[in-house]
Amino acid sequence: MARISCIGHDGHEDVVEIREGWSLMQGARAAGVEGIVAECGGACSCATCHCYVDEAWRARLPAPTSAELQMLENVADERRPGSRLSCQLRITEALDGLRVSLPARQ
Repeated sequence: MARISCIGHDGHEDVVEIREGWSLMQGARAAGVEGIVAECGGACSCATCHCYVDEAWRARLPAPTSAELQMLENVADERRPGSRLSCQLRITEALDGLRVSLPARQ
């Protein structure tokens, strides 16, 4: 399990425990975190699970695939250097303490 902090656009913080092997999107949705729509259910085909990875964690994550980069072109809110799709972030114990922020719009 890894404890992940999800900060809403309003500043509200949810700390959720997510099983290793699950995606950030799966774990956040299962815990009831608001702000992740995930219309495609994690297939990397909708960009409605957009999140901003905290700068301190970006280098610890695998690089986005070309499919993820292509979908990030379609985000509803501002795209930033830390923009990722939460469905593409697989949780490992090494990500314990990860912090992500959620945009105002998906």
